[in-house]
Amino acid sequence: MKNESSKNWFFRKTFYLFFLKLILWTLFLCAIFYFLEHVVLNMDFNWLYVRSFSLYQFLTKLFRFFILDKKTCAIFFFILWLIGFLYLVYRLLRKISYYMFSISEASKDLLNKEVEYIELPPELRDLQQKMNHLKMESEKNERLARESENRKNDLIVYLAHDLKTPLTSMIGYLSLLEESPDLPSNQREKYIGIALEKSYRLEDLINELFEIARFNSETIVLEKETIDLSLMLEQLVDEFYPLLKENQKEVKLSLPERIELEADPSQLVRVFANLIKNAIYYSTDHTIVLKAFLKDNMAHVVIRNSAKKLSKEKIQKIFDKFYRVDTSRNTKTGGNGLGLAIAKEIVELHGGTISVTSDQFMTFTIDLPISS
Repeated sequence: MKNESSKNWFFRKTFYLFFLKLILWTLFLCAIFYFLEHVVLNMDFNWLYVRSFSLYQFLTKLFRFFILDKKTCAIFFFILWLIGFLYLVYRLLRKISYYMFSISEASKDLLNKEVEYIELPPELRDLQQKMNHLKMESEKNERLARESENRKNDLIVYLAHDLKTPLTSMIGYLSLLEESPDLPSNQREKYIGIALEKSYRLEDLINELFEIARFNSETIVLEKETIDLSLMLEQLVDEFYPLLKENQKEVKLSLPERIELEADPSQLVRVFANLIKNAIYYSTDHTIVLKAFLKDNMAHVVIRNSAKKLSKEKIQKIFDKFYRVDTSRNTKTGGNGLGLAIAKEIVELHGGTISVTSDQFMTFTIDLPISS
């Protein structure tokens, strides 16, 4: 309420001053009228007869006019009041038009990159600060969008280049198998195994391209229902058992018996699956901690794993689209940089927040409201 009050203060102040001046002008005319009728008309000007006969005659005729025709006198004072009122209205409209013209001119500078700072009249200082803040946010968002687009283009170029490697290997080994039907069985199995491995790699790269295309066109729509978050997390960890075993990792669970909330289960699975998978690939230790608890009508989920400390710059960009912490094109860690961006979008659509800290541990914290 305080911000709303200060935001329109300069307009209210202008109208307050207008009404104050109008009241003062009205009181001034009333005071003169009262003074003429009750004070001046009762005064004796005979002492002026000898000293200034012409002044005596002028005052006598003037006050005779007020005595004989009070109606005309009242009309005269009303005309004076109306002239003052119209003049004050003119000043008010001129001031408001000046404000509007200043705002209109300043709005043109919002997208003008040559203008670094927008200036408005002192009365519009609050609006000036908001417009400058909006200008900085607009420039920041434009820069981030441009960086995101550049990262996406670079990623597509990398993927297009990487598609050639497994495809060339597959063609090479399959050609050897076709050209040499009498190969020993162990060598044949080796070539088939390599070709199969490269085909899996090719599938991963194609899936990345599909995910990028889907992200650009996809609008996430939530279909909420009542779910048990604890049960969901337990089942999700069980599904990751083969990957955990392959990487010699384990997840240490700390969950209450039941956390009931209104959410879209399929979308939350995308969030937690991505975070668990990242923890498996990036963890430098064998244990990953996943715990959940209720506090202040919120469900809090923490996923922590030991990892190399990230710089402040990387932490700030970690939820950006197409940003990859590991810039290598490794199958495991060189993803398309969309997982965390999608996770953030899904969590915020649920009315929650997601944050990350990095020291000797990488800790993701997801806070979700337990009801709509």
